[in-house]
Amino acid sequence: MPPTPTPTAPLFTNDAVVLGLLMLILAVVFYTSNLKSKAWQTFYTFVPSLLLCYFLPSLLNSFGLVDGANSGLYKMASRYLLPACLVLLTISLDFQAIVKLGPKALVVFLAGTLGVMLGGPIAILVVGLLDPSILHGQGPDEVWRGLATIAGSWIGGSANQTAMKEVFQASDGLFSALIAVDVFVANLWTAFLLFGAGRSAQLDRWLRANNQAIEETKERIAAYQASQLRIPSLQDLLLIGAVGLGSTGVAHYLADLIVPALEAHRAFWERLYLGSIISGFFWIVLIATTLGLLLSFTRARTLEGAGASRIGSVFIYILVATIGLQMDITAIFKNLSLFLVGVVWMLVHVLVIGLVARLIRAPYFFVAVGSQANIGGAASAPIVASAFHPALAPVGVLLAVLGYVLGTYGAWLSGLVMQWLFGQLQ
Repeated sequence: MPPTPTPTAPLFTNDAVVLGLLMLILAVVFYTSNLKSKAWQTFYTFVPSLLLCYFLPSLLNSFGLVDGANSGLYKMASRYLLPACLVLLTISLDFQAIVKLGPKALVVFLAGTLGVMLGGPIAILVVGLLDPSILHGQGPDEVWRGLATIAGSWIGGSANQTAMKEVFQASDGLFSALIAVDVFVANLWTAFLLFGAGRSAQLDRWLRANNQAIEETKERIAAYQASQLRIPSLQDLLLIGAVGLGSTGVAHYLADLIVPALEAHRAFWERLYLGSIISGFFWIVLIATTLGLLLSFTRARTLEGAGASRIGSVFIYILVATIGLQMDITAIFKNLSLFLVGVVWMLVHVLVIGLVARLIRAPYFFVAVGSQANIGGAASAPIVASAFHPALAPVGVLLAVLGYVLGTYGAWLSGLVMQWLFGQLQ
């Protein structure tokens, strides 16, 4: 029997080097996207710059130049830069304008949640008929147990995903295999959403949507930013850093107090199927968003004129690049049947959210942000929202926080249906 080949070590293992590469990629994308050359303008007409900021880093991981799974950059960006950028993008928020966006955002988000809940059982039914082998397995290796963890991830996020692993007792091997399905399919859909952001006008026409409220919100935000615009002084930049990173510190400090207090009563929360709120990341995002909202009613709002949202956007683009660094585009060939389950599942989600949006004439912005708030959670929903306008990022955050609350319930119900369906098909 031939020996198992030893995996090739990645070329770049130092995170400082990898961060430098990511910043170089971001700089090249933004430099070329602003060139007046007809060739570059045509290219970026069809390929959004934000999509490239996400896709190009994935090539580093896919071709073995970087080991994205073992890099600490995503944890750094999601724990430090994400809370800071949420604050910096939120302090100039026109809260009344966000409220005027109306209930359609919530309806579309809930349609996305329903699509995830229905998608798992439908995908099992479709793929199980094509490849009955996915219905095999005993005990912790029954595929439905692992699929329940994807339901948790696609409604609430990683905290809900981990909660479903514990609730349904999926094996570690099965869980690892389905994480690859989760990451690849979810990130592929994110790429489509970002691509659609550049064509939102055409999609709005298909949806028969009136996006006047969104445009008015963007115009009000842009007018406010223009009225406050000034050349930033060193004091301004230090104040922006203090507000963003200082709020991040407060969020971490409070999360460190809240989580142990909740952990002490874990059994109680798990009886309510709310064990997923015992997550430091959940509380960091929630507290940072709340601080940003509170600061939007204070003089901190004037920091927008010195570039608060632009610095926040730098942080969020670094986060985009680190998310891309987690994606392996070659993983699809390693377990085609499970990946087919993920693709069919995602198509059901897309169909449900698209039909509901067309029925209520909701604009594509609500579809993109509502879908990503489910599928990607707080780490990526503001990224998709900011593709429309940086100051709209809080809409994605607010919906993603709701996803944390609904994720455990929705995934649990979906898991029970998949368990029943497996029993019927075997």
